[in-house]
Amino acid sequence: MHDHHVGTASSSWLARVALPAGVHADALPLLAGRALRGFCDGFIAVLLPAYLLALGFDALAVGLISSATLVGSAIATILVGAIGHRYTPRRLLMLAAALMVATGLGFAGLSSLWPLLLVALVGTLNPSSGDVSLFLPLEHARLADLATPAARTALFARYSLTGALAAGLGALAAALPGWLVAHAGLSSLAAMRAMFLLYALTGVALWLLYMRLPAPPPHVSTVTTPLGASRRIVLRLALLFSVDAFAGGLVVNSLLSLWLIQRFGLSPGAAGVFFFWSGLLTAGSQLAAVPLARKVGLLNTMVFTHIPASVCLIAAALSPALAPALALLLVRSALSQMDVPTRTAYVMAVVTPAERPAAASLTAVPRSLASAAGPTIAGALLAVGWSGAPLLACGLLKIAYDLALYRAFRRVEPLD
Repeated sequence: MHDHHVGTASSSWLARVALPAGVHADALPLLAGRALRGFCDGFIAVLLPAYLLALGFDALAVGLISSATLVGSAIATILVGAIGHRYTPRRLLMLAAALMVATGLGFAGLSSLWPLLLVALVGTLNPSSGDVSLFLPLEHARLADLATPAARTALFARYSLTGALAAGLGALAAALPGWLVAHAGLSSLAAMRAMFLLYALTGVALWLLYMRLPAPPPHVSTVTTPLGASRRIVLRLALLFSVDAFAGGLVVNSLLSLWLIQRFGLSPGAAGVFFFWSGLLTAGSQLAAVPLARKVGLLNTMVFTHIPASVCLIAAALSPALAPALALLLVRSALSQMDVPTRTAYVMAVVTPAERPAAASLTAVPRSLASAAGPTIAGALLAVGWSGAPLLACGLLKIAYDLALYRAFRRVEPLD
């Protein structure tokens, strides 16, 4: 009994430190899971192109595999939306963790393109800077119910911050294969395979974490309904988000890493250092988004931080030297993700609580499908030598998206 009280007290203290006021302690395991996945996403995005090049593939193959991961995420999210009501979120998250284990083992053990494409399609690999996986809608809907309306943006900012910080550390871990080559006598290919084994082991840790998820607290409603009165708003948001996602798919981290390697001769280790600092700036921006959104509103924060970030991306594409390109990309990192917690909070706020799981799924699926085409197109452009084209197209499309979003929703007020 004494041990139980000690554990409860420790959990309560940790919740007070790690969570904003107005958030239930059950959000802690979801934040921990986001950190573990973010760490893996960080080193995978940097190492994936180098690993595929080492296997003998070209830039187009890198794009195809990146696209397959995003298509697979969309299909998995559709399945969750169709049959997920039959299962608890805990069981679905455990299934996603098991898929992560299989994904890591598949990439560590396979060398041919078609088997790797299949694993990418059904697995959980994430080549982008954000979270586009099966985990996302499951966690978003649960997190929205675990916070008061006033604390919701802060919780989603904490969620995004956790992922960004972990991804930054993961990007630094992309230098580990070089250390293994120098000190453990492994070949470069074997050292990179070891990182995919680490990815699989992290999936095991996630499975154990999700296995211990508590049941929803009494004040949290577990009743979900299809979209009703909010359908029109959510469909318009999903359409606009798809434009943004397609543009982002042209410059997912794995392809940005490939661009830096091919355009400026950057090593994977040096690219990892860049993505570490990029991740720290992104993480800081997640915190800054909360007071900014409180002052100017969710929509204004989304739009008026995004446009300058896109201008920086366009300028980086035109940069003739590495240093100014990296500087512009870092400025972009400090601005481009401030819309992530605000976008999620906005979607959750413009629908009724019972509609939130459906809204999370309906906005996530088109994003994944739209972003899936981007990496293949970008890989093809890089393969034929049009190295700056993906960055230019991404920046211009994102500016168009922001202007359209502002025009369509500037008069739509959140429900709570």
